Parts: sequence; structure tokens; C-alpha cells
Amino acid sequence: MMYHLLLVCLGGAIGAMARFFLSGFVARRVGETFPWGTMVVNVSGAFAIGVVAHAVARDSMPAIWAFAATGSLGCYTTVSSFSLQTLALAREGEWLRAGGNVLLSVFLSLGGVTLGFAAGSLLIGSGAP
Repeated sequence: MMYHLLLVCLGGAIGAMARFFLSGFVARRVGETFPWGTMVVNVSGAFAIGVVAHAVARDSMPAIWAFAATGSLGCYTTVSSFSLQTLALAREGEWLRAGGNVLLSVFLSLGGVTLGFAAGSLLIGSGAP
């Protein structure tokens, strides 16, 4: 139990730093009128968790899940930021952008996890669905 807790903590630290840097990098490059940084983080995190889910479904690996999914990707992806940014857009009367953020986030993240799982299948080999 303590070993898995340590893995979650280590993964969380790495995921939080990765989110901070990537989200900021994207925001500096394309601006902040739309939350592209959060979108990139969430979609890439969905892809990554698809790969991890495939690996874990194929061979039960609780340590990998604790580190990668719960720790690293749990801190990397950011539903709380997505929610706050969507609320801010709506409160500013930017209904089209708020709705676009919701739709794009849901569809791109679902697409990301699907592609990630498929990539895991190609890279790791067939396993459980």
C-alpha cells in the first residue's frame, strides 16, 4: 500500500509539472482568448490514459496504474480548470466559446482516449478490450 502511495505521489508531481509547462507554453503561443492550453493537456492526457489502460488491461499492473493513471495523468489532466474556464466564458457572455469548449473537450478527449487505446494495442499487442 505504501509503495503504491509513493508511486501516486511521484507520478502526481511529474504530472502537475508537465501540465504547468505545457498549458503555459500553449497559452503563450496562441493566446488565452480560448483555453487551448487546457484543451491540449486534456486531450493528450486522454490519449496517454488510453495507452496506459490498454497496457493494464492486457497485464494487470497496479504499480503502473498507480504511477501513470492515478498519479501522473490524474494531476496532468484538469477538469477543474476546464470547468472554471468554461464558466468564465459563459459569465462574460461568450456562449459560443463556452459551448465550443465543452463540445471540443468532450469529443476530442473521447477521440484521444480511443486513439490512445488503439495505439497501445499496436505498440503493446492485442489484449483485453
